Amino acid sequence: MVLAANGFICVGTDKGRIFVFDFKQSLKCICGSDSSGSILGPVSAVALSNDHTFVASGHTTGYIQLFNLKNPEVAARTVTPVTLAAITSGRQEGHLSGSRIISISFVAGRHTAVVSADEHGLSFYHSLGKVLFVDASDTIRIFGNYHGEDAPEASISGHPADPLSQQNALNRTSFRRRRRPHNTILAMSTLPLGPLPHSTDAYQIAALLTPTKLVVVGLQPTPKTWLKIMRDEEQLSFPAYRRRGCLAWFPSVEDISTEKLDKTMGKRNVKDGKRSQRTPTHPVLSYSWGGHVYLLRVHEQKIKQTVLNSRTGKTNEVEVGTLVFEEAGKWMMDDAVLAIQWLNVNQMAIFTASTLSIYDVHGMKIVEAVRFDSSSLVSPSLGSTGNGSVSYSDSVRDIAHSIRTYKGKLFLLGRQELLVGTLLSWADRILSFVEQGDFLSAIDLTRTYYTGEAPGNRNGLPEDPEERQIVIADKIHDLMVASSRYAFSEDRMTDGTHASLDGRGVDRTSLFEDLVATCARACIALDDFDFLFEELFQQYENAGIYRMFLHQLEPFVLNGSIPSVPPRITQRLVALHEEDGRPDLAERIIWHIEPSCLDINQAINLCRTHQLWDALVYVYTRALRDYVSPIIESLALIRSLQQNPAPTDTIIKNAYKIYSYLATVLCGKIYPSQEPMEPDEASFAKRDVYSFVFCGHSTVWPAEGGNLVLTSQDESGMEPTYPYARLLLRFDAESFLDCLDMAFEDSYLHDFPDMSRLMIVRILLDIMSSEDLSPSDATFMNIFIARNVPKYPHHIEVAPSILHNILIALATQPEVETREDRQLAAEYLLSVYTPHDGDRILQLFEDAGFYRILRNRYRHELRWGPLLTAFLHDPELRPPEIFSGLEEAIASSARDNKKQVPGDVINTLAISLDQLLQADVLATASLLDKHAPQLHETALQRPPLSDDRDQFVYLNHLIPDSEYDQYSTTPSFPTRINSRLRHHFVSLQCRFSPSGVISVLKRLQDGIDWPTALGICEEAGAYDAVIWALNYTGQPREALSKADTFEKQLTLDLARTLASPAPGSTESVNKYLNDLQAIGRRGISVCMEHSSSSSPAEVPLEDIWYQLLASQIHTVQTLSACCSTGKGSDAGLESEVLSTLRAIVQETFASLVSVSSTQAVSFPRLFKRLVDPAIHSGTTGILYAEFRTILTGMLESYRTDGDMLIISKHLIDRDVFDSVELYAKEKMRGWAPSCGVCSSCGRTLLPSQADVEGVQIRLSRTGTIYHLRCSALDS
Repeated sequence: MVLAANGFICVGTDKGRIFVFDFKQSLKCICGSDSSGSILGPVSAVALSNDHTFVASGHTTGYIQLFNLKNPEVAARTVTPVTLAAITSGRQEGHLSGSRIISISFVAGRHTAVVSADEHGLSFYHSLGKVLFVDASDTIRIFGNYHGEDAPEASISGHPADPLSQQNALNRTSFRRRRRPHNTILAMSTLPLGPLPHSTDAYQIAALLTPTKLVVVGLQPTPKTWLKIMRDEEQLSFPAYRRRGCLAWFPSVEDISTEKLDKTMGKRNVKDGKRSQRTPTHPVLSYSWGGHVYLLRVHEQKIKQTVLNSRTGKTNEVEVGTLVFEEAGKWMMDDAVLAIQWLNVNQMAIFTASTLSIYDVHGMKIVEAVRFDSSSLVSPSLGSTGNGSVSYSDSVRDIAHSIRTYKGKLFLLGRQELLVGTLLSWADRILSFVEQGDFLSAIDLTRTYYTGEAPGNRNGLPEDPEERQIVIADKIHDLMVASSRYAFSEDRMTDGTHASLDGRGVDRTSLFEDLVATCARACIALDDFDFLFEELFQQYENAGIYRMFLHQLEPFVLNGSIPSVPPRITQRLVALHEEDGRPDLAERIIWHIEPSCLDINQAINLCRTHQLWDALVYVYTRALRDYVSPIIESLALIRSLQQNPAPTDTIIKNAYKIYSYLATVLCGKIYPSQEPMEPDEASFAKRDVYSFVFCGHSTVWPAEGGNLVLTSQDESGMEPTYPYARLLLRFDAESFLDCLDMAFEDSYLHDFPDMSRLMIVRILLDIMSSEDLSPSDATFMNIFIARNVPKYPHHIEVAPSILHNILIALATQPEVETREDRQLAAEYLLSVYTPHDGDRILQLFEDAGFYRILRNRYRHELRWGPLLTAFLHDPELRPPEIFSGLEEAIASSARDNKKQVPGDVINTLAISLDQLLQADVLATASLLDKHAPQLHETALQRPPLSDDRDQFVYLNHLIPDSEYDQYSTTPSFPTRINSRLRHHFVSLQCRFSPSGVISVLKRLQDGIDWPTALGICEEAGAYDAVIWALNYTGQPREALSKADTFEKQLTLDLARTLASPAPGSTESVNKYLNDLQAIGRRGISVCMEHSSSSSPAEVPLEDIWYQLLASQIHTVQTLSACCSTGKGSDAGLESEVLSTLRAIVQETFASLVSVSSTQAVSFPRLFKRLVDPAIHSGTTGILYAEFRTILTGMLESYRTDGDMLIISKHLIDRDVFDSVELYAKEKMRGWAPSCGVCSSCGRTLLPSQADVEGVQIRLSRTGTIYHLRCSALDS
């Protein structure tokens, strides 16, 4: 079954008939009969004419019928399918018999002109007229080729191709082969007529979509292809999307953007007797490939062309129309698009396999989307799945013919029913909530339409935001009134809509709470609060639940959404929290409400009663524009603190807020929000605050009818000068001066004639001269003046004597905690003032610890010794800063003294060695090594380095490539330490890191006495170092003799330990074993070194190998004999010892065999020399047993090496085979010659091997080969 719906609902059935219904579901008629349906086959495409009077149907057999709804029983026109013979003869064009018609469409407003397309990719234009009551049909092929035809795909000339060429094409064996899929027509549609005429209507446009291209054809005035768009190759790479495509036209309608202008012009033209002409929109074509959707807008453009008149021979310029296509948009869906239909000029319905989406063309976004099962719709190709021409997966998604739209309604042809739906308008959505009694959701939804935040479509609303808000505003107000009446209606007590779940009866609490919040949000959007504060609040008050209203209103007040609230409601809101005992919440309300809305007396009394300082300041400053009263309140609080010995934390905290208030106001900001004031308001506030705080005497405030503001603790006491500034300084001078620091940066003090920076400084000096301030307060005042005088030199001019006194005061104050601030202030002051008694001032600075100032002065005067002292004595400097400063100072002193470090610098370093070493030992070592190496011995004798470990770290830092110091900056070869220190370092190295002794000896070889060093190493037990040193000095025999001596001594010690085990003996055994291993490996390295040398005759190789092996075998023999007696108690330890020693002998034998110069050593003779001494010693059995064990281990090692060699050989053979195989393949590539002689002259290509470089040959791809000179002669 297929569907058409535009005026009537037409459903084509599988029995070949068409049922026509109106929109009231009444059957109007049935087109066709049972007899004709059995001949024509099922209806596969159906269309309704523009005036709803004719119906066209296409059938699976290739038939096309045209029905007049006035006489639907008999077809008014019938187009029969053509035979293959008629096509080959050129007598007819049309659909072949058995070709399923997949699409049919009326052309413009004509009844007898249709365009059809079949499943084989052929499309035809049929003009079904009559001449003298006889059918006169004309069929033109506009797209596609017959099977096997090589002609162009679209033939729109109106005349069939050459019959002879068609016959030849039909006779080919490939004619009956199945067509390629990309020639299939996916969708076809003609441009329908719209409600307004458009210039494109005359062209009778038809659009055809294939898997590879979009073609737009004009049928009038002559058939012509106007547009061809090819599909991107990337889209064709997805097989699932390759055969998915659809299209839909939207005709010309009235342009909504000019509707308002047309209405205005229409009223004016009516008065003039004229009628305004409406502006149409351009038609739009939407089409899709896979998941990509595109929009094309088409319109006509007039161009001038020169035309030659054949009769007169004259040329004339005429206007010729041409169609212009513009891309109007494109987007991509998540899945392949199965159908597209236009709902209106701005919205399209897009169907995928699982989703129905509404796309807004104007906003280029999806406005609505719902889940939808496409398999529930009818597919017209489902019957073709039986013969395999269409796969089931493709057929079940062929639903485009089951979806139609008409005047905003959506028609869906399902398997069991026909569904009709439409998009809900904004009013429908609101009404649905109202009908359910959910007025609050209706208000929220209406508000979102008003603000433009509503989801979904906005059908029925004006596009202009202002007009839309005018329409919706009244609706919101009506809904709020209705919802309030609904909520307070007595019916809610009996209708059960708000019955509690626990059976307590009716509970409307949530309704009343949500009603306030919902109406508040709506009023905020409307910016109209009359209903909220007048009507709604009155209803809550009458019902006695105004507290609920206030609680719901409060969040909107706090977040600033509703800043202005009527005073009577504000009074209730503040009193609500006061009654609940939550003055902090009342304070928040006062902060966030507009000052004009406050009850001033209520707010001030509340703040005073509960000590709400911030709210009190807000009331005074924002509601009364009084910036002095907060200061007076704070001064009274400070006086009470001085009189009350045990104040509360709240009073102290509020008293200190006066300073943040002063800083905020004097910087032109609102307290406590920190928002900037208006310029005039800021000037007014600053003037009042400055005038009051720095008033020279007690004053009355307010000026009219106020009280005298006193500061003395006793009411009858005498008031000092500048009482208010003095009281603020005495309470916290540092905080008050910080306020003035920020106020001084404000430009207000530039222009105010009654107050300036200089006046404030003079007032502070006057207050300080009275000596009633504490020393710390005076210090802060001196710091303040010293910092600001250089900062504002043109505004603050102070006498030099005063500056001198301030400088001395800064240096003589004893407070350690203010030293850095005083030093910084002195630096500021010295930038504009130079004292006349510099030496005295320097002494004061030194006593005060102003080392930063002293360093600058000493550096300027080139006094290097005191400069170093200033670095060392400054407690503020960290060790890295100290040493970097010392490095820079010493380097500068050397540059100033002919690249020699001055003596006073050396003396200063010598005196300060303890302090330097305590700060950083390694940094001290580097510093001395670079600038004063003569102090190394002195440094090692100082108390910080009394421990040997510290001395080792110190000297180790001076040796490059040290394992203990990875960041050494010393040179590569240490030459700055003498021999005694080097020998001392070797002894320390033997104690703390014996494994690195040889490395140290290598680096210190040029500055040590070898006998002394060897004695130190031997005494410390660094045996391998002794062996290395003897060999290094050219005594390999002596080195091996020493090794023999050491091994014998260690063997005896090890035997004694094993024979008489004691606690801790395991550690001793491990130490002896480690020493024996080190001696053995060092002996092996000595023998290997001489075995691989170029002149082995200098050292008898067999003797040194024998000497090494004899010593090792003696060790094994001795310990084996000792262990065999069974005197030891730890058999496992003895076994471990023997296995370790035997492994050393095996390693020695393996090294002997591995050297390349073994021809100088006779292995049998060496082996006999090793065995012979045992024969005469009487220990043959034990020795042979040891040799047997050693040789067995060696053979096992050789067997393992042999196995590894065999495995390696197999791996290499396989790799070589792969490489040779690849080489053979590469060698066989290219053009092989047919013979080894020249094809032209018959001679050999290469006469001799010597001529290879000089002979040039040429090889063709046919295998012919010849000399290059021969080919030149032939040509």
